[in-house]
Amino acid sequence: MVSARTTKGLTLVGLVLAFGASLTADNWPQWRGPAAGGVSTETGLPEKWSNTQNVAWRSRLGGLGISSPIVWGDRVFVTSQAGAGESRVGPRLGQGADASPVERSLTRSNDRTVRFLVEAFGRADGRRQWAVTLPAEGELPEVHDKHNLASASPVTDGARVYAVFGTGQVAAVDVAGTLVWTRNLGKDVAPWDINWGNGSSPVVYRNSLILVCYHGNVSYLVALDTATGTQLWKTDRPRGVLSYSTPLVVPAPGGPGNDELIVNSSTGIEAFDPATGRALWHYDEPSQYPIPMAMHHDGVIYLSRGYRSGPYAAVRPGGRGDISKTHILWHVRTGAPYISSLVYYDGLLYMAGDVGVITCVDARTGERVWRERLGGIYTASPVAADGKIYLLGESGETLVLKAGRTPVVLARNSVDGRVLASPAIAGGRLFIRTDDHIFAIGS
Repeated sequence: MVSARTTKGLTLVGLVLAFGASLTADNWPQWRGPAAGGVSTETGLPEKWSNTQNVAWRSRLGGLGISSPIVWGDRVFVTSQAGAGESRVGPRLGQGADASPVERSLTRSNDRTVRFLVEAFGRADGRRQWAVTLPAEGELPEVHDKHNLASASPVTDGARVYAVFGTGQVAAVDVAGTLVWTRNLGKDVAPWDINWGNGSSPVVYRNSLILVCYHGNVSYLVALDTATGTQLWKTDRPRGVLSYSTPLVVPAPGGPGNDELIVNSSTGIEAFDPATGRALWHYDEPSQYPIPMAMHHDGVIYLSRGYRSGPYAAVRPGGRGDISKTHILWHVRTGAPYISSLVYYDGLLYMAGDVGVITCVDARTGERVWRERLGGIYTASPVAADGKIYLLGESGETLVLKAGRTPVVLARNSVDGRVLASPAIAGGRLFIRTDDHIFAIGS
C-alpha cells in the first residue's frame, strides 16, 4: 500500500519531471537525464578510463539492446531483449574503416524465443538485484539489424519503472521488481510496424506515461495512467506520419496549464497539450527520418530534425497554429547529425555527426563556433557536465572534450563493446551501456 506521504512525493516527482528540473543530481530518471537535455550539474566526474582503469564495476546484462540506462536511488535500471527476432540489413552511418568495427547485428542468434527484460543493478556494486522477464507477444516487427526490439529507454517516477518494447508491449515494474501492469498497444490499437523499428522512448508527465506511436499505417499519441496502464487520452495523427523521436515536455509562458509536448515528426515540429493531447502549434518541415529529441533551456526549444546532414533550429514555445513566421528564432538548413540529439551547455550547442565531425554552435544565434573532424561514428547523444562534453562512439571510444569556444580534446577512452546507447550520470559516475554490459565509470 502506498502511504499518503509517498503519494504526495510521487506527485511532486511527476511535476518535477514535467518541468524538466531535478530533485537531486544523484538521479537520472529518463533518457537524457533529469531535464531531458543530457546535462548534469555534478562535478568531479571522470575524465580518463579504460577497461581496467577507473571502472567501479562492470555487469553483464541478461540480453542485448541499445536502450540507455536510468538511475534512481541506489539502483540502475536497463532493458534488453533475449532471443533473436526479425531484421534486415539497413543503411550504415560510417564509411570505410570507421564503419568496420561496429557492423555487428543484435539479431543473429539461434535462440528464436524472444523475451524482454527489465533489470535492476546495485548502483554501488553492480550486483543484479532483480530481473523481470516478459515473453514477446504477437508477430515480431522487422528492425534494422544494428538494433532490436529493446531500443526505447525506460523511465521512472521513483515508484515504478516503465518500459516499452518494439512490439508495442508496455510494462510497469515497481522499484522492488514486482510487475504492476502490462499493456500491448500492438494488440489493443494496431500492430507496431515502422520501417527499421521503433526508437521512441516514453516520458512521464504528472500521473501519465506518454508515448509517440507514429508508425505510418496507424499514427497516434497516447497517455496511459502510470498506476494502472489505463488510457487517459489518445490523439490520432494522419496516416503516413512517422517519428522515431522521444517527446519532450516543456513549460510554456503562462505557468502551469500551459505546458507543451514537443514531437519531432516526419511532417515537422509539433506541439500538444500533455494533459489532454490537444494540438497546439506546428512548424512544417518534412523529414524522412525524424530521430533526434528536442531539448529546452531558458525558454527556448533547440532541435535537430535528423536524417542526412539535416536542419536544426531554435524555437520559442507558446505559439498557436503555424508558427513559421512568429516563433522561429533561427534556423540552419543543413549540418546536423543523422541520429544523435543536440546538447546545450553554457551558451553553446554541441552535436556529434555520423562521419566523425563535431560541431559547436552559438545557441543565441545559430552561428557556427567551430567544426572539427575528430573521428568516430556517433549514434549515442552527447552529455555534458563538469566543464566537459562526453561523446560516445559506436566503437566503444568516448571522446571527452573541454567545453568552450575552442576545441580541446581532453581524453579518448575505450571500453570493450559497441556503444549505441546514451550514457547516464549519477553519483559521480558515468554509466555506459554496451550491447550486453553496463560499465560504471568513476571511483
